Amino acid sequence: MDYADFGRYLGQQRELRGMTRGELSDLTKLPPTLLAALEEGQVERLPERVFVLHHVRAYARVLGLSEEDVLLRFEEVEALTPEPRPESAVPERARGRRRIVTIVLVTLGIVAGASLLLTSFGALTGAP
Repeated sequence: MDYADFGRYLGQQRELRGMTRGELSDLTKLPPTLLAALEEGQVERLPERVFVLHHVRAYARVLGLSEEDVLLRFEEVEALTPEPRPESAVPERARGRRRIVTIVLVTLGIVAGASLLLTSFGALTGAP
């Protein structure tokens, strides 16, 4: 069994209950893209393991499956997978954080510059 098999298992369980990914997303509050990654075995698109375990547990709970059984299946897949999970998602998240920090710093710089400019302009015109 690999991540793709585990994902097919999840998808089959969802479909047996007549539920769409959108409905499952609404009930679990998990993004549809994350559910798709789980069901398609795209481990490189998943967050860190601690979050994946929480997501798998929520998925099982909503479907009425035994959370422990589903988690055991997932852990078996991890144990049987010879290569470690790709960490390609980590640099992508780091780039996203850097982008946010850059936007915040640029915005603060613009506000500070505008404030300085207005203060200087007020001093030149004699305005209070």
